[in-house]
Amino acid sequence: MQQPSLFRIGLGPRFHVSDGRSVMPEFDLSPLIDDQRIECVNLAVGPYIEQDDIVGLDALILSLEYVTTNSFPDEDRLSLIARFGVGYDRIDLDACTAHGVAVAITPEGVRRPVAVSVVALMLALTTKLIVKDRISRQSPDGWRRKGSYNGVGLVGRTLGCVGMGNIGTEVLRLAKPFDMRLMAHDPYVNSGLAESLGVQLVPLDVLFRESDIITIHCCLSAETERLVDEELLSLMKPTAYLINTARGPIVDQGALTRTLLENRIAGAALDVLSREPPDPEDPILKLDNVILSPHALCWTDQCLASIGAADVRAVKAVMSGYAPSTIVNQAVLETEQFCAKLSDYANRFAEI
Repeated sequence: MQQPSLFRIGLGPRFHVSDGRSVMPEFDLSPLIDDQRIECVNLAVGPYIEQDDIVGLDALILSLEYVTTNSFPDEDRLSLIARFGVGYDRIDLDACTAHGVAVAITPEGVRRPVAVSVVALMLALTTKLIVKDRISRQSPDGWRRKGSYNGVGLVGRTLGCVGMGNIGTEVLRLAKPFDMRLMAHDPYVNSGLAESLGVQLVPLDVLFRESDIITIHCCLSAETERLVDEELLSLMKPTAYLINTARGPIVDQGALTRTLLENRIAGAALDVLSREPPDPEDPILKLDNVILSPHALCWTDQCLASIGAADVRAVKAVMSGYAPSTIVNQAVLETEQFCAKLSDYANRFAEI
């Protein structure tokens, strides 16, 4: 059977509109498009990757699409799924490994932008920025009420991170100049790293009980789904704030909504929700003690460009016969299928 002459890449539907034009100019696709050995195709719109989407492709670059065991056709040409970001809870890693498909993420691209977003939310919450913006537009009545919305200083306050991985660690680094007490819960973190940053590692209940600001930085998994539940929320100080930029289902949104409605904590800032986009009647949308963002607060020109460049590097590595360094399903590296694909690509496409 004759080998295909081109390395074919499928681009997820969130990267283009119906006529094929890019909706994300910061994502520089020219290293792929200008390579005569590569063909890029736009995938059909839909939340799930179907078998027909994958047939004849060597790699996929995806945003928030679902990949399940039913996504894979009988042929095993596909070798790489490059995620535009770091979350991979919508991708069945076991199914990918079984089909010899590596899943690569972009930790370098999101670390600083997401951490900056967390700091922005922390400052917006503690300075009461949103309400001050609102009353300033009600001049002069609003200005007369400004003394009712004094903020909270950060010096000596406790910042607690649930998870001290790539992004959580960066948040803690950025918070150091605020002279805060730094605390984290992460059963997998290197204690030496925590010590070097002046971070106290504590049990989860201690973190929720003692923190003035809590920020969520763990992956969504069966272990962490609804990790932040009614019980943990009940431990928080009435003056404390909760920030979530990780994944919505990590927090029990119903419990959080009740907590905010009853003013049992000072407020929350959420870049993620349990359902995205939310139901228009979701009660959390009507609360004035929560700041919301549509899972895009970190989207800046630099963030999108960096993520895109990381995906391009991952695709180019596989095309040249090498495994990217950011593969999350490491078991695929030992499979005969994936190794055979890399060998084939090396023979056909490796730069001379």
